[in-house]
Amino acid sequence: MTKDKIRNFCIIAHIDHGKSTLADRILEVTHSIPARDLREQTLDTLDIERERGITIKAAAIRVDYKASDGQDYFLNLIDTPGHVDFSYEVTRSLGACEGALLLVDASQGVQAQTLANAYLASDRNLEIIPVINKIDLPNARVDEVKEQITEIIGLDSEGVILASAKNGIGVEEILESIVKNVPPPGGDDDAPLRALIFDSVYNSFRGAIAYVRVMDGCIRPGQKILSMAASHKYEVEEVGIFRLEMVPVKELRAGEVGYVIANMKSIRDIKIGDTLTDEANPASESLPGYKPVKPMVFCGMYPADPGGFDVLRSSLERLSLNDSSFHYEPETSSALGFGFRCGFLGLLHMEVIQERLEREFDLTLVTTAPSVVFRIHTTDGKFADIENPSKMPEPARIAYLEEPYIYASILTPPEFIGAVCDLCSSRRGEHKRTHYLNPQKVLINYDLPLSEAVMDFYDRLKSVTRGYASLDYEFVGFRQSDLVKLDMLLNGSPVDALSCIVHKDKAYTRGKQLAEKLRKIIHRQLFEVAIQAAVGNRVIARETIKPLRKNVIAKCYGGDITRKRKLIERQKEGKKRMKQVGNVELPQEAFMAVFQIE
Repeated sequence: MTKDKIRNFCIIAHIDHGKSTLADRILEVTHSIPARDLREQTLDTLDIERERGITIKAAAIRVDYKASDGQDYFLNLIDTPGHVDFSYEVTRSLGACEGALLLVDASQGVQAQTLANAYLASDRNLEIIPVINKIDLPNARVDEVKEQITEIIGLDSEGVILASAKNGIGVEEILESIVKNVPPPGGDDDAPLRALIFDSVYNSFRGAIAYVRVMDGCIRPGQKILSMAASHKYEVEEVGIFRLEMVPVKELRAGEVGYVIANMKSIRDIKIGDTLTDEANPASESLPGYKPVKPMVFCGMYPADPGGFDVLRSSLERLSLNDSSFHYEPETSSALGFGFRCGFLGLLHMEVIQERLEREFDLTLVTTAPSVVFRIHTTDGKFADIENPSKMPEPARIAYLEEPYIYASILTPPEFIGAVCDLCSSRRGEHKRTHYLNPQKVLINYDLPLSEAVMDFYDRLKSVTRGYASLDYEFVGFRQSDLVKLDMLLNGSPVDALSCIVHKDKAYTRGKQLAEKLRKIIHRQLFEVAIQAAVGNRVIARETIKPLRKNVIAKCYGGDITRKRKLIERQKEGKKRMKQVGNVELPQEAFMAVFQIE
């Protein structure tokens, strides 16, 4: 196969703009898979992807296409996720391609993630082919969206392809444009091997399987290879290309996309973005852009049944084999017992993992409210990153604290500028700029603390803009903030699973709201339950759950009053003893109450 007959491209777009549907139509038009195997979202293999209608895991496939010039071409397609949580996966997929189809919904227009993905593709010098999808919708605004593509993204409106992936309109034009405009891959077949790992999966029989794009050289079975970032050595057992299933081939040469099976025992051995090279003749430098994946959001996961710890551990091990960006480590909570502290790329990633654990492994989980990583600088000049507030050292040892910040890009119609700015200001946001892209779209940029954005910021943004705004963000680093640890106490005993780190100015409001919420959620006991919010040794808010009372003097009619007083005093003594030894059972809703406070 010659390089000039290969085209490597990916599909990028905002979430729910029709990437997976377009991939289905391309497979159908090119007859790449039998008609009986075609279904909606063919490349999405997870049940949760189909139910939610979103792509969580990037998928690759090679299709054969006979172009109008009579030549046969091999098109390597990568369908990428659209949600901002998985933007790193999109970045790695772009590194494996020379071109990108930029999909824009004809009814929604250019959104924040559309803009972010277009910039990512442009930074990598990819050939961008703009496609307006869903032109068959009654509320399609084709001319207006064309103007947005030109004015906001800066692409020529003459090259825009009008399509409806659902009805197959424009798919032939898209394929012809790929053949015509996307350049064939470069690379030297005789140079030392350099192959970019852009994804990986785990097979229980074959071990970890790396998805690669060969930039230089050649890779074949029996060859000994080296991962340049992880410094692991392997012997290649099999290489192949992607059809609907994996198809073995004799070798993968420069410019080709495929998979590599070696003696990789664990998915942890494969670092997404790493470079594979020949052990005997290694490349002088690795491919650019590698960085380890860092979790941004953390929460605790505990089995509802205390005896289910081993089952939860084995389930997490099996799930993490197919998701290298998911991290977990054991932890113990005085309120919840033994469990795990889990790290995720974002809130959607957290929801997906939790749902898969409950569905695929039949688990009942208790999850704590999500938190972020804070950086603590101690008085002895050292610093440490903590994701669990219970690990925070004594206040006397803390010099200052830092929290992670994100650079948020919000795309909204002009009439909602005031509401968006008010929302961001209430979340301690720092305004950076407001840029009018056109009369219908405004780009607002804020620096926001990640801890303020991780709860319900996106939902609130959609609410104040009636669903018209879209959000994209990137991590920009840690900044010093006036933070304190907020503890929740039940009858004087701290509940570590409800502890959180908040800004000093919001500690009282947060503590009072959480105490009020817990008072409504926790069931009444036979004794009085005091709910307190405390910062250090100072209680800043309190709520009381009144006890359930039995009328012990109901049977006393007439007689001396001292008999009634004796029964009441005996009841008081019993409730006092019960309060000292009694345990308050916390329902699952108590740990999710943090989500529901304003």
